[in-house]
Amino acid sequence: MTTTESDAPTAAGSGSSASQAFRTAAREATAVPPERVDEVARAVLAGVHQAIREHDVTYPEFQAAKQWLMDVGEGGEWPLFLDVFVEHVVEEVAARTQDGTKGSIQGPYYLPGQAKLPWQAALPMRPGEKGTPLVFTGQVRDVAGDPVAAAELDVWHADDDGYYSGFAPGIPDGNLRGVVVSNGHGWFEITSVRPAPYQIPTDGPTGKLIAAAGWHAWRPAHLHLIVRAPGYRTITTQLYFPGGEWLDSDVAEATKPELVLDLRPQEDGPLRAEYDFVLERA
Repeated sequence: MTTTESDAPTAAGSGSSASQAFRTAAREATAVPPERVDEVARAVLAGVHQAIREHDVTYPEFQAAKQWLMDVGEGGEWPLFLDVFVEHVVEEVAARTQDGTKGSIQGPYYLPGQAKLPWQAALPMRPGEKGTPLVFTGQVRDVAGDPVAAAELDVWHADDDGYYSGFAPGIPDGNLRGVVVSNGHGWFEITSVRPAPYQIPTDGPTGKLIAAAGWHAWRPAHLHLIVRAPGYRTITTQLYFPGGEWLDSDVAEATKPELVLDLRPQEDGPLRAEYDFVLERA
C-alpha cells in the first residue's frame, strides 16, 4: 500500500472537514456574562496593541496580517490554527483545577460517533494496514485506585503515513477510530498500528505563516483518547512514544512527560504499550 501525492490531505480539505466536524458536534450553549466578555476581549486586544507598539508594526505589515486573517477564515483553517497554536494554553489553564490523568489538546481531527468495541478489540483498519502492529493495554481507575468498569475510551490516531481518516482522501471512514469499553475491572486491550509523526497541512495560510516565521510544521507520533464514564470528569489527552521524532519540539506544544507511553518491544509479535488512566469524580 503506497500513498501518492494525490492522496495527501490539503489544507483546504482538512480545514473544511475540521470546520464541518466542529459545527456539527453536539455542544452545549455557554452563556458568558457581559463582564467576562469585556474582561477577556479587552485583555486580548491589549496584547495585540502591545505587540504592535513593541515591534513597531508598519502599515504594510498590518495590511498583510489583515489579509492573512481573511485567508484563514475563507480557507476554513481556524480550527487548525487555533487547535495547533492556542488550545494547549486553554488546556494548561483547565489542568490547574484537575486531578487524575494529565490532559492534552483534542486537536482538529476528532470525529464523534465511532463504532463501540469490547474491551479487547482491534480498531477498524484496512486489509493489510501498513505499519508496525501495536497492542495498547491498561486499566481505568479512580483516584482512590478502584477500577472503573464500562469506561469508554474514544481512540483515534494517524496511520503509518501520518494521515487521519475523514481528513485525507482514500482512507475509509472510521479507519483507526473506535470507542473501546473497559471490562468490569477497568481493563482494556486495543490492537492497532503505531502511528507516524505528521506534518500539519502547509499549503494554506497556516502553512504560509509557519514558513514565513521559519518554524517547522511537525507533530510527534501520538494516540488521541477521550476517556469518559458516568459520574467522572472526562479526560481528553494524547499519548506519545518514547524517543519519537519531534517529541521535544512539537509544533502544537502539547507534549508532557507524564503522557509518554511505556513501550515493550517484543522479539516475536507486536509492539506493546501500557498506560493506566485515573479519573476523578465530577
